[in-house]
This record gives sequence, structure tokens and C-alpha cells, in this order.
Amino acid sequence: MSPAIGAAIDRVDGRAKVSGAARYSGEMNLTDLHHAVLVGARIPSGRIIGIDCRQASVADGVLAVLTHLDLPKVAVQPKLFPSLAGLTAHGQSFFPMQDDVVHYAGQPVAMVVADTVERAEYAATLVEVNYAETPSVTLLDQGRDQTYEPERIFGGLMPGRNPTRGDPEAGFRDAVIKLDLSYRYAANHQNPLEPSTTTAVWDDVDRLTLYDATQGPTATQLSVAELLGLPPTVVRVVSHFVGGSFGAKALIWAHPTLAALAARRVGRPVRLALSREQMFHSCGHREEQEQRISIGAGPDGRLTSLRHDKISLTSHYDDWAETSLLSAAILYASPNYAGGYRLARGNTISPTFTRGPGAATGIFALESAMDELAYEIGVDPIELRLRNHADVDPSTGNPWSSKGLKECYQRGAELFGWSERDPQPGTRREGQWLIGTGMASAAYPVAAPINPQRARARLYADGSAVVEAGVSEFGTGMTTVMTQVAADGLGLPVDRVRFLGGTTDLPNIAAAVGSAGSGAASSAVHLATTALRDQLIGQAVADGQSPLHGADPSGVVVRDGRMCLRDHPDTGETYVDLLQRNHMPDVEALGSWMPTPPDGGGHGMHTFGAQFAEVAVDADLGLVRVRRLVGVFAPGRILNRKTAHSQLMGGMLWGLGQALLEATRMDPYTGRWANASLADYLVPVNADAPDITIDTIEVPDQVVNPLGVKGVGEIGIVGTAAAIANAVHHATGRRIRHLPITLEDLL
Repeated sequence: MSPAIGAAIDRVDGRAKVSGAARYSGEMNLTDLHHAVLVGARIPSGRIIGIDCRQASVADGVLAVLTHLDLPKVAVQPKLFPSLAGLTAHGQSFFPMQDDVVHYAGQPVAMVVADTVERAEYAATLVEVNYAETPSVTLLDQGRDQTYEPERIFGGLMPGRNPTRGDPEAGFRDAVIKLDLSYRYAANHQNPLEPSTTTAVWDDVDRLTLYDATQGPTATQLSVAELLGLPPTVVRVVSHFVGGSFGAKALIWAHPTLAALAARRVGRPVRLALSREQMFHSCGHREEQEQRISIGAGPDGRLTSLRHDKISLTSHYDDWAETSLLSAAILYASPNYAGGYRLARGNTISPTFTRGPGAATGIFALESAMDELAYEIGVDPIELRLRNHADVDPSTGNPWSSKGLKECYQRGAELFGWSERDPQPGTRREGQWLIGTGMASAAYPVAAPINPQRARARLYADGSAVVEAGVSEFGTGMTTVMTQVAADGLGLPVDRVRFLGGTTDLPNIAAAVGSAGSGAASSAVHLATTALRDQLIGQAVADGQSPLHGADPSGVVVRDGRMCLRDHPDTGETYVDLLQRNHMPDVEALGSWMPTPPDGGGHGMHTFGAQFAEVAVDADLGLVRVRRLVGVFAPGRILNRKTAHSQLMGGMLWGLGQALLEATRMDPYTGRWANASLADYLVPVNADAPDITIDTIEVPDQVVNPLGVKGVGEIGIVGTAAAIANAVHHATGRRIRHLPITLEDLL
């Protein structure tokens, strides 16, 4: 039997999805289902001085209109804490509709419940809210003169200043080559295909079931239970299929709890589905930000100093900044380094995870600056990176758990044809089009939960198996790859194994965020299935009726459900034989994985890659067309080559959007997002997609987790925008230091 892990098998949930059999949170058929619609604040800052709900209350089908005047108070003030902790995972430390204060436009100020969604939407338009508006800060430049250095960021998990190494000021002062560059980024929103949706049901014994679109069922359970003042045992969360996330569903926002409160008030099941416009101010976003890179280098391009600072806009109540300095700080072997964050408080919901959080922006700044340095000294961009390659983690001096970056450079250059490149900008032209090529490094930290991850494996007497863990399937192929891991662990064919997830009835797995989901879930599943396999082998060698009786368990292997001696494969018996002979209908085992300590156990832990791009720029119109993308990555062990490459491709296309299209624009006069729709918020579509080549370098990793899985969900976007921007410079000779790059920048 060939190994299941790594095989490019089709998705086990594919047929259910394309046939419509898969049920999402907004598709649960429930008796007497009612619908809740939120009313958002129309100002960014101030107080509510009056709400008139009379017309809405008497509209057809309306059961309730709730405001801060009558919505029950939550039991605790939520505390922002990222979902990798596997505990509560509130998106911000503010819960709406508790008082009359307005912190940001779109903040829920009322909720209407009616018997149809159309009636609820209509009644919501009848709620009249009067405000006393106060001055607001909605743009980074408006708060620039009031910035501060936070003690901690990222839900308190990261310090507000990176550890300094060496003497960066002296290293910069004494450098032969000096660059001091600034990069600006527009705010971005995640825009998954499925808007966030919760269906809440209370039963007769005061138990709550939530059908919720979430990356972490357990995080939703614990967060909502905490807000409602309930024990987690009476809150059940079901989340079998989730229609994408990109970070919007990684943390727990207000709507699941609001849905539960509405359902309890009206005594009926209630569904609360955010509209597309509401998604822009309800589930966080990638914050507007500016980064400054100061590089000192010798005449050969070897770094002598690197300073990286970031300023961004956060909410009034949370110190959130995506960790843009984390991966950039360890990418190159600069002996002298410093970096820190500054925040400006604004009238915005707290920002949050957005695909490739931190690395997607921080690596853009660093890799754009490295490209400028390569041109400054006249060396090939890949050669410059090799001269500064970090053989060990420069922040600690620890060895890498695994790396493979040099191999990514080499393989990527081969696939792209980099050696044929004329380094001089603006020299290649095809008719009206200026042609350019660029490259960039990619890096993303290997994250892991901070508590044990568990899975359960059960084998039946007919030779089939069910493996369970409470992880969601949100489009990444989790169900498929866990089926493969389970099949390998048990020594069964894939078609004899079924993986179940997506509910808090099952063993706990932390939210699948930060590319940590596959590592966490696969570790627990692997340990559960191998424990069950070893248990059955142990029973066989102790069974006097078994052909394996008395054998050394370490010499027994399992293939296609048959236990046999490694050196004498004809000697053995099947799982079915063993269980039926002993009158056992089933047997099970629990697997528990305690992740590597946050310091990597004395190792640097990152995923690396290399990105290459070819662009064509219309010489008169400034129109940019990305013609080719090549990405080569070293993400540890690949669980399924098809799903992994699909995720990497999706990330690279997102990087194309980040480079050329995606920007949420704030209207400073109203304090509201001006393009809060998919008609106005531009994302790449099929017609924008270039030829994409993806390859992976599998470097064994014995540190990160039992299977050496680093994950591929985030790394695909990292470096793509920098490679495209560097290619635009190569085509035109014009260096653009903000994202997205627009036509106006190149005209």
C-alpha cells in the first residue's frame, strides 16, 4: 500500500460541495426559524441621544427590536486574545449595544428580529437613531501626531518592540551604502465568499446550539459561554462547512452572542447573517499602516544594519498591530537590528488577522528595499539574498528546525528562467508593453497552539475507521488531509477511513489559524491513530490464537488493514480477524499532542519560499498585467500535494490583489468605508489570473510537530506583492513604495 500522506487525492468533501449536499451555517433547515438584522451606527464617534423603534416594532412579522436600552448585559467584558491559545478568542475587548457610546461607523446599535429576512431588513430601515457626533480619527494621518508605543500587541502575545541585536545606529552610521525608505499600505478586508452567519437555537433545558461559520468551534463555544455567563457544557457549536475566512472568522465577534440573545428573547431559533457591507465593519480588517526600513550595507551588499519600524491605526480600546516585523527580522543575517511598533487610536473596529498577517506587509517592505539595494550596488537580486542568507536564526543564534530557502531560490530561478534576465530596467519591450521581472523571498512563522490538541480514533469490526477532532473545514481541505493522515496512521486504505470534525462534541482542536491548523490537527490525529494501531498490535502479539502471538511488537507493520511481520510479511492477520475473534465491535484510542514551546525548543521555526513575477506594463496607459508567477516553498511535509498547491496558488493570487487591486478607502467626511461592496472593493478574478507555477521543497523537520508539517495557508501570499512591485520597477524604471500600485502611479 503506497503512503496516503502526500498523495494528490481528490477532496473527500468535493461531491457534497458541488452537489449542494454540504450544509453551511446559513442553510440549516429549522422549524419556526426567525431572522435577525443589525442596524449599524451612521457616525464614527459620539453618543446615541435617542432611538425610535415604534414603526419597526409594529411592522409585519416583527417579534422584537433590541437596543442598548433593553439588550441583556453580557456577563463579562470580552478580552482580546488570539485563537491560537485554544481558549476564548474575542475579536475585540468591546461588546456593542451595552451603552450609548459609538466608537466606529457600523457598530451595531439595534437588532430587529422578524419571521422572514426580508421583513427584518425592512423593519431595520424604520429604526430611527439620533446621535450627538464628536470629532473622529479614521485615517492614519489624522492620528499621526498622537501615536504611542504599546507595551504589547497582537492580543498581548507579542511585545511592542522587537528585541534589539547589536548596535543598529552605529552599524548604519558606518555603512558604505545607506537606504532609508517608507512604504504605505491601504486597509484591506478579507471578503470570504460566505459572509459570517450564526443560527442560534435554545432547547427546553436551556441548552444553546450555535451553527456558526467559524475557524474554531471550541473558541466560539468558550467565548460565547463566557459572555452569556454559562458553563461551556451547555453551549454546543456546529461548524461542518465554512465558506472561506482569510482571517475574518478566526476570532469571535459580536454576532454569535447577539444571535443567541435574540433567540432567547423571542423563544425561537434565530439566524443572524451579516450583509456584505456589514462584513466591512464587523469582523476586523488589515489595518492602514506605514513602515520605514533603514538599511546599512557594505560595498558588497552585506547588511551591517537593519531598522524596521511600523505605525498603524488601531481601535480606541485594543492595542492591535499585525506582526509585520516578526518574519522580516529573521530573514537576513544582519548583525545589528532594531524594530518597533507605534499605534494611533482611531474610530475603527479592532483590526485582526488577514491572510499572511504581518508577513504579507512586512516582507513587502523588506524585499522591496532589498531590491533597491541590489540595484544600488549592481548585483543580482538573488545573489544579494544569498550573501545575506541567515544560516541560523539571527534573533537567537539557534539553528533552524528546517529551512530550504536556498533550494527555493535555485528551483524558482530554474522554473522562471531567471538567468535569461537583462538586469537593466526598461530594456525589454513587446509592442506597447514594457516587460519586467522581479523576485522576492517569502517567510512565515511556524505557529502552534499553547495547549494540548486531541483527536479520537475508533476502529470497527468490519475494518472501517472513524477519526474525530473538532476542527472546521473552511475550504482548505482539512477533512481530506486528516483522512489521509488517519489512513497512514492505522495502515488502512483511504476509502476505509472517515474523518469527522466541525463540532464541539468532538475532542478539542484550537482554531485553524496562522497556518497552524494542519500541524495541530495532523499531530493529534497521527498520535490517536498510531496509538490505536499499536494497541491492536499489542493485543495481537498477546493473543494465543493470533499468528503474531509472541512476536516483538516493534517488528509488526500494518498494510491494508493487515498486521504482519516486517521480515515475514506472510505471517499475520487482519484487524477484522482480531476483533471478530475476540467479539469486539469496536476499539478506540485518544491521541493528545502538546505543542513545541513557543521558543521552538531551542530552534528557529519558520516556513520559507521564493516568489518570481513577470509583468507587462502599458507604456501609455500604465495598465499592469501580471503574466507569470512562480512560487517555490519549503513548508515541511506535504500532506496532500493537490490541496497544498491549490492553497499556495490562492495565496499568490491574493498577493496579486494586494499588489495591484485591494484597498478599502475611508471617507474622512463620514468616517465610513467608501467602497464596502464587491462591486467597489476590487479583487482578482479569473481574467486577472496569470500562468502560475508552484513547486515545493520537502525538507524534513523533526522539531515542529510529529509529522514535520509547517502549513501552507499563509506563505503563498508572502512576497508575491514585492515580486510584482520589483517587476514593475524593472519594466518601467519607476519604484512604487505603496500598495496597491495604481494606474495613476505609472502614468
